[in-house]
Amino acid sequence: MSRTNFDQLLQAGCHFGHLKRKWNPAMAPYIYTERNGIHIIDLHKTVAKIDEAADALKQIAKSGKKILFVGTKKQTKDVIAEKAASVNMPYVIERWPGGMLTNFPTIRKAVKKMANIDRLMNDGTFNNLSKRELLQVTRQRAKLEKNLGSIVDLTRLPSALFVVDVLKEQIAVREANRLGIPVFGIVDTNSEPKNIDFVIPANDDAKDSVEAILNACCTAIAEGIEERKVEKADEKAADAQDEAEAEEKETRRPSRRARKDEAAEAPAEEAAAPAAEAEAPAAE
Repeated sequence: MSRTNFDQLLQAGCHFGHLKRKWNPAMAPYIYTERNGIHIIDLHKTVAKIDEAADALKQIAKSGKKILFVGTKKQTKDVIAEKAASVNMPYVIERWPGGMLTNFPTIRKAVKKMANIDRLMNDGTFNNLSKRELLQVTRQRAKLEKNLGSIVDLTRLPSALFVVDVLKEQIAVREANRLGIPVFGIVDTNSEPKNIDFVIPANDDAKDSVEAILNACCTAIAEGIEERKVEKADEKAADAQDEAEAEEKETRRPSRRARKDEAAEAPAEEAAAPAAEAEAPAAE
C-alpha cells in the first residue's frame, strides 16, 4: 500500500517544475510534459519514489541510526524543522556549516563550546564579567544556538541525509558523497539527480509540496522507531523469561555437593544391609 497518493501530491503542487529553459536534461525521465513553458513532473513516478525512499528511511530509523535533514530555503525551513523534530532527528535549516560532515570533530567542538558556556553561566563563573564581556559571550552563545542548536544530539556522523533542493545544498551533498553517506533528495527539474541515492522528483520550492513529501517520509521514520521500541521490549521480556527459567532449573537441580553425599551414602547403605541380615539369625 502506498504511503501517499497521486491526488495529495497534485493538490500540494508537487508536479510544478521549473521553466523549460532552466531544466537539467538528466531529469528527463521524470518529466511528464511541458505546459506554458514550465515542465510538469510525472507524479506517478514521484509516488513510487516516495514509497521507495520511505521504506529505506524506515529501516534506517529501525536500526537506531540518525537521519540529518537539510534545507536552508526560507519558505521551507520551518516545515523541515517541525517534521524533523517530530521524529527526534537532527536538522540544518540555517547556513550549512562547511565541513560539517568531512570535518565533524571540529563541529562537535563548537557544540561542546555551547554546552560549556551554559555550564559556566549556571555555576556563576560569569558573574564577575563586565557588561561588555557578558554581552559578547551571550551573542556568541546565540550564534552557536542558531547554527548548531538543532544538531546537539548528533554525537556521530548521520547514517543518511535528507536534502530539500539538492542544487542549493550541493555542498552538503558533496560531503555526504565523499563519505559514502546515502542521500535522499527532493529533486526539481533544474537539479542534477546523479549524486542522489534516493531521488524524489518534485517541486522543491513550494511549502505544501515539501510538507506532503516530508509527511510520508517522517511517518515511515516514526514507524521504524516504534518497531525498534517493540523489538527491544520483546527482547527484554524474552531475556527475563530465560533468566527465570534458568533460576527455576537451578532450584530444582540438587547441588554438586548434595549429589556427592548421596553417591557416598548409597554404597554404605548397601554394605550395611548384608551385615544386618547376618546379625539377625545370631540373635535368635
